[in-house]
Amino acid sequence: MTRYRYHILLNVNSGSVDASGITGEGLIAALAQRGIDAVVDADSDTLLNRRIEKAIASDAEVIVAAGGDGTVTAIAGAVCGAGKILGILPLGTANLLARDLGIPLEAEAWADALAAMEPRPIDVGIVNGRIFLHKVVIGVLPALAAGREHIRGEGGGAAFGFLRFLARRLARARPLAVAVSADGRPAHAERMQALAVASNAYDEGVGMFFSRSRLDTGRLTIYRLKHLTLGDMVRLALRMVLGRWRDDEVLTIEEARTVTIISKKPALKVMFDGEVEMMPTPLEFSMRPCELEILAPPRQQADTDLQQTSATV
Repeated sequence: MTRYRYHILLNVNSGSVDASGITGEGLIAALAQRGIDAVVDADSDTLLNRRIEKAIASDAEVIVAAGGDGTVTAIAGAVCGAGKILGILPLGTANLLARDLGIPLEAEAWADALAAMEPRPIDVGIVNGRIFLHKVVIGVLPALAAGREHIRGEGGGAAFGFLRFLARRLARARPLAVAVSADGRPAHAERMQALAVASNAYDEGVGMFFSRSRLDTGRLTIYRLKHLTLGDMVRLALRMVLGRWRDDEVLTIEEARTVTIISKKPALKVMFDGEVEMMPTPLEFSMRPCELEILAPPRQQADTDLQQTSATV
């Protein structure tokens, strides 16, 4: 069993940090009890990019992103090509990549499993020169995500408030007009409510919500939603539970190695691995096969953990 040096970047603002009571000192103590020596950086007063630079310059072989999906993607962009291995201590709300890899979602279980984890090469998607690990989405969905974050602070009425917002926003949503080219073929104009470009493909199976068993196919997957009403969303969610969503009438799916999305707008609002931002057009997508090494449980154990956790997403 290989012994690594670990440098852990703890995002104290991640979704489950407060609820779990995780602190830098607590992490150091928990790992020391298991014979693991680690540097833990929980400095919330320093910009994350400065903290990442310090971690990359350290003698640690493994840089651990302790936070949500946005934190993982930000740190992965620096780790990729730096001769380091990425570790993930999932402390966010969705923890999508950790679930795909079968990484334990509870801090104690993660600490127990850390010493037995092995490097696994995975693909990374590239859009306009930036790394993404899950998907980039345009259209109505980024606006819905931004609305969810705004309403989340409303306390007990947040869920009802979001449902009202969701119904209004979907009813008023205008189709997105873009031109899409896959694998260098001529671009053709399309109108749709949303389009997602994912690194690899999401599986179809009972209770599997946005789960990927393969992260090394070297291919992008394009998901187009021709229209999207509240009824469409409910039906798609139910079909995901039943494991029969890929042939839904509102959805078309295509695989490619490169994708270009052209818009008359100089920039589009995108959901970039769960974070909403503006990105200049055109959007140029490609893949870097097996470019990133991530520390994960051995394949057989990870597959078992994925089956146990996919239904809870």
